[in-house]
Amino acid sequence: MKLSEKAEEILEAMWIAIEEEGAHFIEVEKIGIDPADPSFKELTGHALVEIREGHLYFRQDGKEEGRKTIRRHRLAERLIMDVLSIRGEEGDEKACEFEHLLKKGVDSKVCAMLNHPSTCPHGKPIPPGDCCYEARKSGDLGVLPLTEFKANEEGEIAFIQTEDSKKMQKLMAMGVLPGNRIMVLQTFPSYIFRIGFSEFAIDSYMAREIFARRI
Repeated sequence: MKLSEKAEEILEAMWIAIEEEGAHFIEVEKIGIDPADPSFKELTGHALVEIREGHLYFRQDGKEEGRKTIRRHRLAERLIMDVLSIRGEEGDEKACEFEHLLKKGVDSKVCAMLNHPSTCPHGKPIPPGDCCYEARKSGDLGVLPLTEFKANEEGEIAFIQTEDSKKMQKLMAMGVLPGNRIMVLQTFPSYIFRIGFSEFAIDSYMAREIFARRI
């Protein structure tokens, strides 16, 4: 189901008020979107919400759609703030823009890349997806820092998590780029790894900023 961005914003506001704060409904006037906006008719037309006397109520399908929407939003916050290190007001704005792209399985891939986080950067719960349940059942830990790898283990690089631009440039020059394979050769006293035909040595602090998935 493809909904407009405003319709998704309404579902998010409803989820927070009803599912997290315990309200039975939310007033249309408190949504922050003009009551005459077509997005309200869009939601009622898809039988996701009901509007009675200026109050918005979830229908069953609407509650599930709201859960998925708030999940995408909070995963986007994790990605923007944790991985891209864009925080504050700008981080919130970018997350709002990016969340609408996390559809058709993209949210599951982002969730796995982030190691199935349970909360957003603000401490609010992220509703789990099927990928989270499957990972817990299989024992798949998803993406891990390089410091969790043992000697002779190989992985696929997911992302670099650092706010130091010089470190970022240094690692990228070594070939530490998303999608590249990395073989850990040694973990003490320094981390030595191979990418392609080249070997590099880094300290544990830098190794902790490289995240990869075991393969």
